[in-house]
Amino acid sequence: SNHINMDLGAFSSSCLFMIKHQSKTCEIISNLNTSSDDQDQIKKFKNPVVAMGVFDGVHRGHVHILKETVKKAKAIKGASIALTFWPHPQKEDGIYCMPHRLRLIAKTGIDVTVVINFNKSFAKIKAQDFIEDILIKKINAKYIYVGENFRFGQGAKGDIRLLNKLSRVYGFILKTFGVIKVNHQPISSTYIRNLISKGNLKSAQHLLSRRVSILGTVIKGDSLATRLGYPTANINPHHEISPPSGIYAVKVIFNQRLFNGICYIGTRPTIKSQIANSKWQIAKRIEVHIFNFKKNIYGKYLEIQFIKKIREDRKFASCQALTQQIKKDMFLVKSLFSRH
Repeated sequence: SNHINMDLGAFSSSCLFMIKHQSKTCEIISNLNTSSDDQDQIKKFKNPVVAMGVFDGVHRGHVHILKETVKKAKAIKGASIALTFWPHPQKEDGIYCMPHRLRLIAKTGIDVTVVINFNKSFAKIKAQDFIEDILIKKINAKYIYVGENFRFGQGAKGDIRLLNKLSRVYGFILKTFGVIKVNHQPISSTYIRNLISKGNLKSAQHLLSRRVSILGTVIKGDSLATRLGYPTANINPHHEISPPSGIYAVKVIFNQRLFNGICYIGTRPTIKSQIANSKWQIAKRIEVHIFNFKKNIYGKYLEIQFIKKIREDRKFASCQALTQQIKKDMFLVKSLFSRH
């Protein structure tokens, strides 16, 4: 129910900003100077327990760290804080865009998320300075919780050995977490990204412990699907990894309500030849038709949860043949939902 709906483009110049999940407000700290105003913004949190990480997949391993952070904060009557980075330090497409990640972090019960803008100037900060200037002077961390593989600071030189050493200097308590394995396979965001992009949704769902989904904004399309009789919402997934091309049975979350739908991912090979010079010519599209839904949702966020792949994307002899196939797909997806 912690519903966060925000565009992070506005914050690209800031080094650090905070999202307070309870009040759903966002406070911006515009630079890393340790001015008293900046400190007051975060220092008002009592006994901070800080979980640090990219938390890209907010997968089982991440959720474990975040929930332990919440548990400890409650035990010491402190604040649970997640400290994360945006954009991805390794410049990879994420499993989740930032607003999606923030929603999932909020669901673990975390009080505050501090998002650090991983820009060129931030990347130059030495590991020890990062701990001293942000975790100690700004946040005043009493406990720091990290996964054992976590790296930070210039050239990723900071690791748990350095954190251990600095814990004695600055007086915080460090807790590290081993990598969680499922069937001898370490859970990692990279591994889950690969599973999703190859279409192995079942395995990815198991490691995420939630359905594979994308959160995107509805953008204007060219209304071709409407002319075929099946209006769709075109989705901009904001660099989130999406499953491979195909037709999927999906659940759609809009305004915290759940709908059934059918999703198309692909390059529309049947109608490509009819829309020469279109900017959509080559680009992979994500379109979703929501059953029994008639609202205007341009610019709004939709979360699409993938339930099952129905078939591959393919080229049909004509638009008429494609329309016939869409009818069959719709019937198949509707009967699948009526069985569940």
